[in-house]
Amino acid sequence: MMNEASKLFSPLTLLSGNTLPNRIVKASMEENMADDGQLPGEALFELYRRWAGGEPGLILTGNVMVSPDAMTGPGGVYLGRDTFQIEGARARFETWSAAAKSVGSVVYMQISHPGRQVYADLGTDVVSASETRVNMSGSAGKLFTEARALTDAEIESLIDRFADTAVAAEETGFDGVEIHAAHGYMLAQFLSPLTNRRQDRWGGDLENRARLLMEIIRRVKQRTSPEFGVAVKLNSADFQKGGFDLEDAKRVVQWLNEESVDFVEISGGSFESAAMTGAAQEDNASSTLLREIYFIEFAKQLQSVAKMPLMVTGGISSMRTANQAIADGGVEMVGIARCFGFNPLIPNDWKQGINTSVTLPEVKSKNKTFRALASMSMTKLNLIAMGKGKAPKQKMSPLLSVIKMQIKRSAQSKRYKKWLAQKNG
Repeated sequence: MMNEASKLFSPLTLLSGNTLPNRIVKASMEENMADDGQLPGEALFELYRRWAGGEPGLILTGNVMVSPDAMTGPGGVYLGRDTFQIEGARARFETWSAAAKSVGSVVYMQISHPGRQVYADLGTDVVSASETRVNMSGSAGKLFTEARALTDAEIESLIDRFADTAVAAEETGFDGVEIHAAHGYMLAQFLSPLTNRRQDRWGGDLENRARLLMEIIRRVKQRTSPEFGVAVKLNSADFQKGGFDLEDAKRVVQWLNEESVDFVEISGGSFESAAMTGAAQEDNASSTLLREIYFIEFAKQLQSVAKMPLMVTGGISSMRTANQAIADGGVEMVGIARCFGFNPLIPNDWKQGINTSVTLPEVKSKNKTFRALASMSMTKLNLIAMGKGKAPKQKMSPLLSVIKMQIKRSAQSKRYKKWLAQKNG
């Protein structure tokens, strides 16, 4: 169970009341909006002020990377031990947390390492639990390169990197961190037998494969104050044959019980099986509820072993399904990322009983990869617009949105590689 000091900053106890709006979480999605130097800037500040104005109970940032040469994308934010050596960097992170908390929300920084899910064109040394490669069909397979296995010393260094980022987050006003162990990123790669083929203390049985996650949690807690929150984002399953599955997730949740984490966010999938976008469920979902809340059935089963609060994320677009997730699914919080890209005031609207559903742009294509890419591109373009003080658009062209984001990404890649070369030079 959570210790008493940790409870003081739990999003479930810090906020007044138990109404649905206070259980709405703005979950991450904007990790393409960093300024020069991979730092947060005015675009992120403005975006988070707008989200704060909707008064969600908890705001989870997008991925903040723990290593400068391991980014989910070229526009991501990096925060490490060396970041505050840059003039003005500390103030930027303080402004970011203050913007998120400006109307009373709790803010947790999501911290992550992508492992092998780093795009090849970024030209970095790609590492993972074992020597593997992201396997995607068609031209998408060319986006990634072979990852080499981390050495034991590098794994120990990685643990410190997560702790360094958490310490810096606390110093700059964030209420806690969420350690990302889902979506096929590094910690999920260690958890899955498909990507972790090690024969040392970091591989083999599930207890060994989960060792890195547990050691990171312990190191973060050792180096931060008792009041600082620590949460985990965990896959309910990889949705790949022979991968991390529900029974594995149950055992990991039981171990997380002993680590006194604030909450566990339930998600699923990876780049190879993009369940977090609904691709793995939408064609076979047996009910509207399953189509709208991708992981609710998994959350129900994990609830039987979890002593900490659970949060479910993925697909929620209406007040009705959010209420149903809490009433019938046994979860304490619901995460809504994409919808905040189309209505940043969702919690307050729902409190007033207006705009109780968000109509998301439909992508009509038989290609699941394109559907996922177009959906993310449309949302990200809206986030960029809101960061400039503009209103989000409700109607957008999927194809044009993908093209615009690819152009933006190309420019960000050039900037990122120049920054990394200067940093390493």
